[in-house]
Amino acid sequence: MSSYFAECALLPNGWARNVSMTVSADGNLAAVTADAEAGDAERLSGPVIPGMPNLHSHAFQRAMAGLAERAGPSGDSFWSWRKVMYGFVERLSPDHVEAIAAQLYVEMLKSGYTAVGEFHYLHHGPDGAPYDDPGEMSHRLIAAAKAAGIGITHLPVLYAHGGFGGAEAGPGQRRFLHGPEDFMALVDGLLARYRRDPDVRIGIALHSLRAVTPELLGQTVAALDARDGAAPIHIHVAEQQLEVEDCLAWSAARPVEWLLDHAQLSRRWCLIHATHMTGQETLALARSGAVAGLCPTTEANLGDGLFPLFAYLAAGGALGIGSDSHVSVSPLEELRWLEYGQRLAGKRRNITPVSDGGSIGAGLWRAALAGGATALGRSIGALEAGARADFLVLDGDHPLLTGRDGDVLLDCLVFSGNDSPIRDVMTGGRWVVRDTRHHDQDAIAARYRKTVAALA
Repeated sequence: MSSYFAECALLPNGWARNVSMTVSADGNLAAVTADAEAGDAERLSGPVIPGMPNLHSHAFQRAMAGLAERAGPSGDSFWSWRKVMYGFVERLSPDHVEAIAAQLYVEMLKSGYTAVGEFHYLHHGPDGAPYDDPGEMSHRLIAAAKAAGIGITHLPVLYAHGGFGGAEAGPGQRRFLHGPEDFMALVDGLLARYRRDPDVRIGIALHSLRAVTPELLGQTVAALDARDGAAPIHIHVAEQQLEVEDCLAWSAARPVEWLLDHAQLSRRWCLIHATHMTGQETLALARSGAVAGLCPTTEANLGDGLFPLFAYLAAGGALGIGSDSHVSVSPLEELRWLEYGQRLAGKRRNITPVSDGGSIGAGLWRAALAGGATALGRSIGALEAGARADFLVLDGDHPLLTGRDGDVLLDCLVFSGNDSPIRDVMTGGRWVVRDTRHHDQDAIAARYRKTVAALA
């Protein structure tokens, strides 16, 4: 057992003073007590808040951030960006992916993410042939998470087709493709290897309704249920207007509408983006219990559009945030732009629905903690007994936070600058960042630089 003492900490029922936290040998919080005596516990150097789950990551894309910012001859879109991405993945080896992911995960930890949902579809070799171990790329990503010290929900992606209605995939997608039997064999191998690891959760992702037919979706979810009826299920949906139009042409239904009618959505499901919804879809998704996985910096970078935040939260919808393509690796920026996008569209301030006089920053942070934990299927996102010991120690003397406390501190954290005031980070009961430095950041960064130089 290890014991820690914080003068103030954000607990599930609000801010508390003089908080004692006991961490068991398995990395969970054994006890959290407010109004306690410090005793011989380690005194933490500033306010303590739960670490943020990052519910949507494509780790390899960290190394291509900034490489698709050249104007094309006839205007650019998500679809032209995707062509750049397909070209980039052609050259990636397992060693490259592991080095890129480890660097990314260090950056996540230092910015305040303490868990990641890795939506992983780069399965095979450049020619589309499986590696000798079909789980090679998955194991490399989990090894990167272990090296960095971040908890991971690994979501191998079923990607079978190139468009709605079972269209044939193109050559740029050959590294992603699986049939149903091979895919479940991959999942079985991962479940067998990591089932008892407290820092690894295995779920699945269905890439999109473009990439998985209705029959394959139903078959795969049923197969997962037979193995783990609580495992997370993620899917990209309604990110682009063209996707909505193509889905209507294929099924006479919009993408979120189709899922609501056919997929028995629940808390296990996380719908990534869900940008383009009608009012009826928005209300129904909120009531389903599924989590909306929002990635505002990537959605802005790709020109996706704006999620209907006010209506969704007003209806009680759950949400979490992800860094997706990693053009930014900061929960503060994701939350800031989640709110700022709404302000720009609505031409007014303080859009996120909270109680009268309530804190926008605190409301967003708490919502993303809860939704992210649900989407990743792990006991994280809260300072309470039984949860994973994942937390951030803030620098209360940092110019952005000095003189602030309570929910005002969270408002300042989210909205008052770009210099991170995160001093220390613990995940699974282990310190991974102390005094703003990750314990292995230099060696991991050296491997990343070598990888990027080789790819360049």
